[in-house]
Amino acid sequence: MNTPQDDTDTAAKPPRARVSDAIEPAAPTEKRERDYLDGFLAAKPAENAAGGAGGDLQQAVVDALKEIYDPEIPVNIYDLGLIYGVEVDDDADATILMTLTTPHCPVAETMPGEVELRAASVPGIRDAEVELVWDPPWSPEKMSDEARLELGML
Repeated sequence: MNTPQDDTDTAAKPPRARVSDAIEPAAPTEKRERDYLDGFLAAKPAENAAGGAGGDLQQAVVDALKEIYDPEIPVNIYDLGLIYGVEVDDDADATILMTLTTPHCPVAETMPGEVELRAASVPGIRDAEVELVWDPPWSPEKMSDEARLELGML
């Protein structure tokens, strides 16, 4: 007596597909022009908004912060990794999220004020605010490669 399982074992396997069996596509009747770049090449660069991520004002604030140097280390505070974020909103208000190397840093009382003044002095910035945070804590891994090179850590 044959079981249904036995019938499937004796069934013939379907033929395998072979590359040689492929059907050749028909030759195109019209030659395709290389037009796929026309729209891209004709497009004008988008106007950068003054505020927002990647905007001119944000870059100007970052550039201004790169002029502030840590008094104990000959590296600017941006490359040192003390600036965690710079945001400029549509009203040209800058918010800088920063930390210090340690809460007992000798410039803990003056550095945030200097950062705020420097950011507020950027032409086009209406107001600046510094938020001093301790989490995540600063560590040497936050330094840029340029800062590490300057300090002989690379």
